[in-house]
Amino acid sequence: MTSPWPQPYYLFGRGLAFSAFLAILPTLLLLFLLAVKRKASWIAALAGLAATIVLAIGAYGMSWQHTFSAAAYGAAFGLFPITWVIYWALVLYQITVRTAKFEVIKDSIGAITSDARLQALLIAFAFGAFLEGCAGFGTPVAVAAAMMVGLGFAPLYASSLCLLANTAPVAFGSIGIPILTLAAVTGLSMNHLSADIGMICAPISFFLPAYLILVTSGRAAVRAVWPAVLVCGASFALVQFSVSRSIGPQLTDVLSSLAAMAALILLLRRWQPTQIESIHPATSTTPRTHTAREIWSAWMPYALLVVFVLAWGIGPVQSLLSKATTAFAWPGLHNEILRQPPVARTPALYAAIFNGNWLSAAGTACMFASLFSALAARMKLRAFLEECGTVVRILIYPTITVTAMLAMAFVMNYSGATGTLGLAFAATGSAVPFFSSITGWLGVFLTGSDTASNALFGNLQVVSATRLQLDPTLMAAANSAGGVMGKMISLQSIAVAAAATGMSVPEQAKLFRFTLRHSILLASIVGLEVLLYAHILHHVR
Repeated sequence: MTSPWPQPYYLFGRGLAFSAFLAILPTLLLLFLLAVKRKASWIAALAGLAATIVLAIGAYGMSWQHTFSAAAYGAAFGLFPITWVIYWALVLYQITVRTAKFEVIKDSIGAITSDARLQALLIAFAFGAFLEGCAGFGTPVAVAAAMMVGLGFAPLYASSLCLLANTAPVAFGSIGIPILTLAAVTGLSMNHLSADIGMICAPISFFLPAYLILVTSGRAAVRAVWPAVLVCGASFALVQFSVSRSIGPQLTDVLSSLAAMAALILLLRRWQPTQIESIHPATSTTPRTHTAREIWSAWMPYALLVVFVLAWGIGPVQSLLSKATTAFAWPGLHNEILRQPPVARTPALYAAIFNGNWLSAAGTACMFASLFSALAARMKLRAFLEECGTVVRILIYPTITVTAMLAMAFVMNYSGATGTLGLAFAATGSAVPFFSSITGWLGVFLTGSDTASNALFGNLQVVSATRLQLDPTLMAAANSAGGVMGKMISLQSIAVAAAATGMSVPEQAKLFRFTLRHSILLASIVGLEVLLYAHILHHVR
């Protein structure tokens, strides 16, 4: 048996600054192609992967067998369980669209109140979070902003509200995919990461409804609807905090948003603002009314999603389903690489185990929810298969992006490049918790994805935390929680909002300037919050 290959962290006998500069080059190339050259995400991801492979072999001295095995390992994880979850979450969404149930869902939300401020809370914040949890990938901004324009909101106003609101739920979006990815690249517990991210995001979620109304309508508007603002923020934050700790990331957004919508509906049955602020231009549309049975039938697919995901988390069910798991050591990689101090506390072999938990995966729960929803809607087999095919076409390029990004992240991890960057990042000392959040924010701003940011920078945070004897779970969580504040200014999000609302080019520039200052402020608040948890309140976690 050959001895394991020891990871180097200092390249060509040079210092840390030079080594870190080389290590960051593939990431800089990726970000340059995305943000400056405006290349498609999949092209930038493939270019970043190619550059990382060259770096691993040419600078770190990693064998080509280890390099390509690490890339294949990352790509395989990108396909399962990540793309598996995304695929069935989108199939479920497409089923509701194909059977016209989604129109009923939108009407049921839009008809609750005619007050524009309350509609903003219901649609931009609560319903947008629901869509983020179920589908993600731009769906919340596109659907919610279009709904609000249909109700009479100006395109710029609607887009501003939806982009600001699409922050609190992003870390738990698409049935928890960003956290699942973060757990994979860091080797940390998914549930522990979920708990820490919920702890960071919940205070922001509590104040976000008030912040939305304040920055778009002013203090008087907040005072006029303060009961709704309080109920909406408190219900969402409480459920987000509780579910992220007790159940995990898969249903955090779904249950939090449903709780916020339910709480608002119950409040509005007993309370209404003294003066209704309505928007009724000629272009507005009035939501259609539906029977209680029609509304229940429309929401049933997502009720089934909740039931199946919860059932999948029950101990005996999980144990039974796990019997179909096929776990194996990844060939040409498992325990063939040695992590060394100061990145690891002691020399340790780097494991590479692929878990094919085909039945117990969250994506399989989504699959069953989709199948039962199609049956309940009496959807013809041909129509169901057509929607499955539609989602395949939708996901061709996103799948290339996801697999390439994960392959890139895994090559960086196994080659030692992430270790080099983590050591350099640790040089910021006690300010690392703040900059962990800012790094995540920058990653999402440039890539448009919390999942991508976690893949790129998640393990960097762990290395820095280990070096400084900070909690690695909290630092990795800070990357994801800070990242969500970059979503509102990513070019992809701006483009989605513009397409959904028909904004002009000057309005798009104005929208970016508006969201930029709020993005920086909120990311800084998250950074300060993480500093507080890391250095002062660490004993309460």
